Amino acid sequence: MSAATLDTAPRPATSGPRRRRRSRWDRSAIAFVAPTMIFAIVFLLVPMVLAFAYSFAEIAPLSGKVTWVGFANYVTMLTDPTFYRALLNTVLFIVLVVPLSLVIGLALAVLLNSVMPARKLFRTIIYLPLVISGVATGLIGTFLYNETIGVINKALLALHLPTVPWQSEGGPAFASVVLVTLWIRVGFTMIIYLAGLQAVPVELQEAASVEGANAWQRFRYITLPLLGPSTFFLLIMSVIYAFQVFDTVFVLTGGGPGSATEVLGTYAYKTAFGPARDQGYGAAIGVVIFFFTLVFTVLQWRTNRTRDEVA
Repeated sequence: MSAATLDTAPRPATSGPRRRRRSRWDRSAIAFVAPTMIFAIVFLLVPMVLAFAYSFAEIAPLSGKVTWVGFANYVTMLTDPTFYRALLNTVLFIVLVVPLSLVIGLALAVLLNSVMPARKLFRTIIYLPLVISGVATGLIGTFLYNETIGVINKALLALHLPTVPWQSEGGPAFASVVLVTLWIRVGFTMIIYLAGLQAVPVELQEAASVEGANAWQRFRYITLPLLGPSTFFLLIMSVIYAFQVFDTVFVLTGGGPGSATEVLGTYAYKTAFGPARDQGYGAAIGVVIFFFTLVFTVLQWRTNRTRDEVA
């Protein structure tokens, strides 16, 4: 039989029951996906588009009248000292929180991956703050760091030690925000590193031990490089979280004293929904947060891909 005959030979048609079954599967898939898609469009995509559009507008606080002003909000941002203070605080927050959360989370993961009693209990206790909402953790932080009735200052007084001005001075206030954030984020970092540690082949560790490598050398030259994907993921997620941090800072310090703990998230909220009700300018700050986050993520992604290709 020639090739032409094979090409023109009729193919068996799909049976009716099979076609109907596949159609039912298609409808079921759409039914499962549709709620998530609708939720993402309504509560994620549409607000993002509106925020980008409103960043080029001035919105009247009472009437809601929209007046398009072009790049005026962004020009105002260039001469706004509070915006620069919030940006500086955000960068400082990232520099402190991200490395500390990675190091502490890795140390806890290594400890809780070893043979020790009550490992599951300690893992649950460390991870528990992440399950609680940011507002609740901020309230717990207020209970701890309140200058007059806070647990920490009460303990210092009981030990006849000087109290710390957690709410009236900028340095201690910023430190309280960092400490509460670390308390929240360390559990997430620990869980990701635990998964990475349990994926490290035991054979490599045993072979290195036979060759005379001590525990530190095995960790430095075997375990740590194999945790590279986990570290990359955690770095991206931690920086995104730090750029967008809002609830913990807002509840714990409100951005004060003054602007000592003001970050971009709290400044955007207070600008858009505070007494000024400058929603166009607040939207512009939100767009800047999105831009910084996007640029950092893309740079990290390209750097990580280049490193893998070179290796």
